[in-house]
Amino acid sequence: MASPEPSTPPTVLIAAFSGRALSQSARRAGYIPLVVDCFGDSDTRTAAHDLICLPARVQIGFIKRPLITALETLAANAPAPPIGLVLGGGFECNPKLVAALAERFPLIGNTANTIRRVKDPSDFFGTLARLGIRHPETRLTPPDDPTGWLMKRIGGSGGLHIHPCPSTFEPDPRRYFQREYPGDAISVLAIASPRGTAVALSRQWSSPRKRRPYRYGGAVSGVHIDDDLEARVIDTSLMVLSKFDLVGLVSFDFVVHDSEPLLLEVNPRPGATIDIFDDATGSLFAAHIAACAHENPAMILKDRWRPPQAAAAAYLYADQGALTVPHMNWPEWAADRPQPGTEIARGQPLATVTATALTSDQAESLCRERLSALADLVYESSKREGNVRI
Repeated sequence: MASPEPSTPPTVLIAAFSGRALSQSARRAGYIPLVVDCFGDSDTRTAAHDLICLPARVQIGFIKRPLITALETLAANAPAPPIGLVLGGGFECNPKLVAALAERFPLIGNTANTIRRVKDPSDFFGTLARLGIRHPETRLTPPDDPTGWLMKRIGGSGGLHIHPCPSTFEPDPRRYFQREYPGDAISVLAIASPRGTAVALSRQWSSPRKRRPYRYGGAVSGVHIDDDLEARVIDTSLMVLSKFDLVGLVSFDFVVHDSEPLLLEVNPRPGATIDIFDDATGSLFAAHIAACAHENPAMILKDRWRPPQAAAAAYLYADQGALTVPHMNWPEWAADRPQPGTEIARGQPLATVTATALTSDQAESLCRERLSALADLVYESSKREGNVRI
């Protein structure tokens, strides 16, 4: 009797500004990823079964028609019908686009209405106030005295949209204002479904630049904080998850000021901390798929999740000048490696650096050392080819 033909692994559509982390996690979890992203780096091309690279702007995200066409093309050429569409970063600013995508593809993640609600300052922070959840004072109109206030863009991500509140500026309905509080940046990763939720904590840091003082730098897992503080940030996250019907991979950003956690925002989709929490079997992607199907992700992770004891990941930016990516041997701890010949503008993301260690402090320290080493390697290699424009 002939052996049965092996079944084709499930295919899944992924769309994000950067699809690398999601596509790698999907591949490790046994899925065939079909990806639309903005970078088309070497690692994404290796992980993805098929990839279409589209331009997008941080302020407005992808353009509707080209994105839908790209996803339809990927689906038409797939080895099996995709089970659905997973969205990463780049869609919080445009819930209408998410709604349009949901009309054409099964959405594996939060609905357009949920995204709109958690990114609408009036709805979100008004709800927090009614729930008694502490958060920075937030308003839609500029304060009379801008000292100690931040100006943010609705639906912004990566910290690029955050600036000290100016004394004068052009009115913009996409802006809102939030009082600034110094403190430690703590993030809660949640994988949520109506049947259960799994959580993990990380510490984040910024990579400030003169015109982008709150630019995202990196994150590290394996952090240990006061038991009471940990309980409060988790309880707050669970309360918000329930109130807004959030599902799948979601993250909550807090600042801890005078031992008090203040909730800054919710990211209603898989984010950058996949790199520090995922494992060799793609447990996070598998749990996200399960959670969005209303299975209990905690039960899935209990049996298979084996993350590093402490891991850090950080973005390397082209802060030394614009360059053309050289031909070089990249270290194994680098990710999002652009293809040779790629033009990188000054200040734009260049690559991601990762590190693992026994403690969070050790992992972060090693990650920062590798950031410096990789910057030297890339720029020295590019200079030898005459491709740096200071």
